[in-house]
Amino acid sequence: MLSLAITQGKETSNPSLTLGWKDNILSVYHPSIPEGKIDTWYLEAYCRPGSTARAWEKTVIGHRTEMVSINKERNELKLRCYLNDGVIVDHLIKAEKTGVIFDLIAKNPTGKISEAHWAQPCIRVGEFTGKGTKSTDDKYAYIKSCFVFQDKNDIPDFLPTKNWKLKARYIPGQVWCPIGVNRNDVNPRPLHPAVPYKNIIGCISKDKEWLLASVWDPSQELFQGVIRCIHNDFRIGGLKPGEQKKIRGKMYLMKNDMKAFLDVYDRDFPTSKKVIKTQ
Repeated sequence: MLSLAITQGKETSNPSLTLGWKDNILSVYHPSIPEGKIDTWYLEAYCRPGSTARAWEKTVIGHRTEMVSINKERNELKLRCYLNDGVIVDHLIKAEKTGVIFDLIAKNPTGKISEAHWAQPCIRVGEFTGKGTKSTDDKYAYIKSCFVFQDKNDIPDFLPTKNWKLKARYIPGQVWCPIGVNRNDVNPRPLHPAVPYKNIIGCISKDKEWLLASVWDPSQELFQGVIRCIHNDFRIGGLKPGEQKKIRGKMYLMKNDMKAFLDVYDRDFPTSKKVIKTQ
């Protein structure tokens, strides 16, 4: 299942949080964040395995997305993706007390195995971090406001992290491959040698007041992208004929209090601690 959640403060409600979707861009609106919204290319691509060293056009499975419905309060949205191989992915997106929840069901109604292995929501954070096109021509200035949890502790590691890689089929960018994911099945950008301690990627707003972070379960990769974006790309893992899978995750938008964020994350994803112990 995938979820996207946006929370102001530790437990406060978010009555002004609203949703929109147009031309494959999912927008989450809140009047207090920089620029008033976060846009996500939803979804950029569905991908086959074997992608790390392969030409990108051979990895992508074509798809189209349609909006099924949105309620008048604009706090519940349904989307449906149709993949060219016949797979259907339903997205239920709901704004709740702690944010926006995404529940996904991927199903294969065909008689053939689907290679749909992972997919890419591309979160645009340039304006949020104060390093968008309005502020700078440097496309990568924003990464200094972005973080992962690379070391084995609860202290965020801001980019570029130690052991940063520069070589790959395509450059620049940086990919982190979570435990249990084949390193041959991720983005063909520079692949960091470290396994992330937590499956979290995030950033801090330009006014230092807000923290944005994305979590997916299961996660295929963390990715610092090339269009002032960050990714936590969700894993499908392929689908047998007639098979369906649920994907879950969450994107947080909170006041910039790392401990408060991690407390909520640990509550939302209690199995994450068990996974980390196996690393």
